[in-house]
Amino acid sequence: MAIQLQVNGKSHNVDIEPQTPLLYALRNDCDINSAKYGCGAGQCGSCTVIVNGNAIRSCITPVSAISGNVTTLENYQNDPVLKALNKAFIAEQAAQCGYCIAGMMMSAKSLLDKNKNPSDNQIKSALNGNLCRCGTYSRILKAVKLAVKELA
Repeated sequence: MAIQLQVNGKSHNVDIEPQTPLLYALRNDCDINSAKYGCGAGQCGSCTVIVNGNAIRSCITPVSAISGNVTTLENYQNDPVLKALNKAFIAEQAAQCGYCIAGMMMSAKSLLDKNKNPSDNQIKSALNGNLCRCGTYSRILKAVKLAVKELA
């Protein structure tokens, strides 16, 4: 079945079953590499993307449920919040292996789009569903706070 997806402002026609997870359409049909397959159960956050301003788990969201633009980390050059987060994550060396970072950044972007000056607890709450096997949480928190300062 042909389904039209808007990804980072570009239209993609994909021939895919409606119940197929969005993650598969993004990676296999839309040339998106930032969203990663982690757990396949929506529990690790590696597949996080933004749809209509909300961070969602693309591994458990069927393509048929998508209406609106899907934003991924590939759009960071066109988005001031993602650009600030990217710069801050590099400055704070927040990535060790890097597998979780795209999901972390997308969850942080969703928060910062809604709250320009979040508290530490609000940042931790927004990132609560994103797991980092390397344990760089303190550097990730510092990176989000640095991005907040840059965006102020």
